[in-house]
Amino acid sequence: MTITKKDLANHLWKVGGWTHPQAELFVDAFFEHMFAAIIADSELKLSGFGKFTVRAKSSRPGRNPKTGQPYEIKARRVVTFSATPLLRAKTNPNVLHSRHLRHKTPQ
Repeated sequence: MTITKKDLANHLWKVGGWTHPQAELFVDAFFEHMFAAIIADSELKLSGFGKFTVRAKSSRPGRNPKTGQPYEIKARRVVTFSATPLLRAKTNPNVLHSRHLRHKTPQ
């Protein structure tokens, strides 16, 4: 499923009673704030959802899949996402996650 900024703004309009322009401004501002936080701090945590982290990848040798010619894949920074245990548990309700074992008390 793909959710667009417009979908989010429409949801705020229908459920939250916002006007369309207000909802669109809010969604745009939210994402701009997220982008700025990731760029400035190299990390963004959304409680109960997950963590976005910027990771540096060094250059490495690669190969053109069409021609087979070797070339260097340049160093770059990538954004990774790590889900919280809560999100993992909700996406896999029948799987007991090892991280949860530490926090549960025996009954």
